[in-house]
Amino acid sequence: MTDAEPLLRLRNVSTHYGAIQVLREIDLEIRRGEVVCLLGGNASGKTTMLKTILGSVVPTQGEVLLDGRRITGLPTQRLVGLGLSMVPENRRLFKRMTVRENLELGCYLRRDTEEVEKDFERVYTLFPRVRQRLGQRAGTLSGGEQQMVAMARALMARPKLLLMDEPSMGLAPVLVEQNFEIIREINQQGTTVFVVEQNATMALSIADRGYVLQTGKIVLADTAEKLMSNPRMQAAYLGEL
Repeated sequence: MTDAEPLLRLRNVSTHYGAIQVLREIDLEIRRGEVVCLLGGNASGKTTMLKTILGSVVPTQGEVLLDGRRITGLPTQRLVGLGLSMVPENRRLFKRMTVRENLELGCYLRRDTEEVEKDFERVYTLFPRVRQRLGQRAGTLSGGEQQMVAMARALMARPKLLLMDEPSMGLAPVLVEQNFEIIREINQQGTTVFVVEQNATMALSIADRGYVLQTGKIVLADTAEKLMSNPRMQAAYLGEL
């Protein structure tokens, strides 16, 4: 079940880099308990959307709201404290640090020590390979293992909303399927998820709803099931709409 009030809302958001407009009057919402995906090709504005949500880019128009509170332009550290957590593109682990040290960075703002220990056990259950690699330097892991650590690190913040940037990038097809199954399980355990992804088929297979972004504008928005069967979907996704 999802609440009526969106957990995250972008209202009439436009973003520029200098004179270049990247996002155009974006209206988007994510309700509690959902998996929502944002689809689009290269240079569609997907990464800028995430940067705008996370405060590293300030929109030139509109506002971003979390739990009804305006968070537009707040620094990323503040947003982590308010319940946002990110699994970045290409994982971006601290490669010289151990897996355990990377996980500890995910919960550096938390002071609820007993609950933190429970969350360590939770991520070890989700990612048994992570438990096996705790003392190993993160840079020596395979791509699939690094993705697991990046997801586990983000979960250690115990987020209200987990943001994921291209979780399938650089992974073998079998690992992509495993990855998305874990994302589905994370959601079923109570975490709302926003997946930004080029792999439309995989993203829509686990999503409740989806948005399609083209040249900075949302051109389609619907339930995942309806997007899958929408004849306009392929045209929009390939940039022909």
